Amino acid sequence: MVESTPGAWRAADEYLADTLVGSDVHLERALSAQRSAGMPEIEVSPVAGKLLNLLVRISGARRVLEIGTLGGYSTIWMARAVGEGGRVVTIEAEAAHAAIARESIDAAGVGDRVDIRVGRGEDVLPTLVGGFDLVFIDADKESNTLYLDWAAKLGHPGTVIVLDNVGRDGEIVNDATSDTKVRGTREGLRMLGEDSRFDATALQTVGVKGWDGVAIAVLV
Repeated sequence: MVESTPGAWRAADEYLADTLVGSDVHLERALSAQRSAGMPEIEVSPVAGKLLNLLVRISGARRVLEIGTLGGYSTIWMARAVGEGGRVVTIEAEAAHAAIARESIDAAGVGDRVDIRVGRGEDVLPTLVGGFDLVFIDADKESNTLYLDWAAKLGHPGTVIVLDNVGRDGEIVNDATSDTKVRGTREGLRMLGEDSRFDATALQTVGVKGWDGVAIAVLV
């Protein structure tokens, strides 16, 4: 029996990615551009990117909102899924990151489906027109409740909401934590559980991203 260790988690994740996702030159180039620019390696894993793609397709989403573009890796996954005529609006606080993402998204052939808004979420979100079918939140964890509130305002009954990085190496069970990211994650999860606008669940994950997790909700 394989011992449960971070190395084993990574190996299993890589096996699943090789088996179910495969290689993709445009996604690999997007990651390479991100690495070359010295951007943090905090993008979703390949299997998580494929999950986002499937969630968009399963839900029939045509308008997607992403909070946290980074290098555009997850953006490409979702832009492919919305199809021709679909639209992804993605928010990125760092102009330099947005510029790298723009190049990668255009090179992947989905640039006409993606609108990158540069600025902090708290400033950009009030300027958007609602009606989003799916919202992916993957930005600063301290603002999770702000982002969830805007996801509810900009969505509609049936809108799918995906909140990333909810595992935090298991620290979410520590109600005395001083880690602001963990505190923001706990507050976001509490909001999903208590706010009547959401019906949600969450799953722990292990893999190339370590011990983490994702919450998935629907607006009611």
